[in-house]
Amino acid sequence: MASNPDFVQYIADQCAGAGEITVKKMFGDYGIYCDGVIFGLICDNRFYLKPTDAGRSLLRSVEMRPPYDGAKDYFFIEDVDDRDYIAKLVRVTCKELPLAKPKRK
Repeated sequence: MASNPDFVQYIADQCAGAGEITVKKMFGDYGIYCDGVIFGLICDNRFYLKPTDAGRSLLRSVEMRPPYDGAKDYFFIEDVDDRDYIAKLVRVTCKELPLAKPKRK
């Protein structure tokens, strides 16, 4: 089941306090980026965040799940309604992720 575009936009709006949020469709679901760095996935109307130590320290409850069959475990974020919490979680997560590599021409 693919994600509903309204849900995808809702998650992007919830993350907006962290920086410039963009989403890209990938294999029927979505990658979500902050300032060009992919930090999570939206699959089957569920929000998944790349695991980091800083993110783990902020999570209200830690639940690891693969976003799709064969994927590595990500943090499953069930509480997506608290905008400030989500934005802070995205900010601290992105600080620990590598910067996006420039594309080759």
